[in-house]
Amino acid sequence: MLRPALRVWAFVVALCTPAMALALCDVTYKVQPGDTLFTVAEVHYADREKWTLVYYSNQGVLSGIETLASGLDLYIPCPAENMQPDAAPLKQVTAELTLLTGGNYAPFVDKNWPGEGMVTELVNAALELSPSPVPYAVAWEDDWSQHMFPLLDQKTYDMGFPWIKPDCDADPSNETCANFHFSDPLMDLPMMLFRREDSEFGFEKDTDVEGNTLCRPAGYFTHDLDRAGRRWLTDGKITLVQPDSPEACFEALMAGQVDAVAVNVFLGATKIVSMGLRGQVVPIDLPLSQEKMHVIISKKHWRGTTHLYRLNAGLAALHESGRYNEIVTKHLEIFWEQLK
Repeated sequence: MLRPALRVWAFVVALCTPAMALALCDVTYKVQPGDTLFTVAEVHYADREKWTLVYYSNQGVLSGIETLASGLDLYIPCPAENMQPDAAPLKQVTAELTLLTGGNYAPFVDKNWPGEGMVTELVNAALELSPSPVPYAVAWEDDWSQHMFPLLDQKTYDMGFPWIKPDCDADPSNETCANFHFSDPLMDLPMMLFRREDSEFGFEKDTDVEGNTLCRPAGYFTHDLDRAGRRWLTDGKITLVQPDSPEACFEALMAGQVDAVAVNVFLGATKIVSMGLRGQVVPIDLPLSQEKMHVIISKKHWRGTTHLYRLNAGLAALHESGRYNEIVTKHLEIFWEQLK
């Protein structure tokens, strides 16, 4: 994720200028000196919070950099017009191929979200475009702690989504890495730090965080805090507080008990609004990490590689067709509109 892009979040949280009805879009824009995703979105959409539309439409050229390089070509997508979920004729109540997911993870997967979530719709579309497509079912279990073990490990269901992949190269013994295969990435998920607006806590390099206290809810992954070259947890460089909920983390932040909350950018924005913390909690510009969401399948599954091949081929076709960007853009618009 991009450091300049995250500056937009101060404006997202403030819920500023509404979008113009007419956008200068479906064009290629050449980055000028001093541009950020925020300024590009403001020029093309008259709406700063729509920076994510530009970001997710340009993953191939933006991934892994922190500034917009002058002269870079960015595709500016138009806001979504068709907000209806795609038809999924192969999706059935019961089928030989069953995927497992869970609720309460909007905008990615949630039964109450349009299309049952952005990632759900991406998976549906990829399976519809896969070679020799087969009927499939999607099962819901809101207790995420049951998904990997025992349900997927024991092959009660064939595949599960969406799951973050740990650094399996650095830690091949990780329980998830050792027991599951991962699909190609479904989408990126930026993790970031949220601080109190009146705090001087900053993050420009890893050493800035050392000696401080971070909060991330119990049950959430922590591999990004302990990655190679960082080792904040293993070497005791930070204190990590893990209460039962994201709300508890933000309450601890406001009480001065922690220096920052470390959650994904969508969850952070949602809690700021729902807890009435606009103007009191702000994001730090630099992303903490850039994670990727995947479909997983047990390494003990006898058709594991076949299922993943079919899904990955469908996902590639989804990107090539342009429908991937259309689905993501649609759900991002729904997300931002719901925050207003």
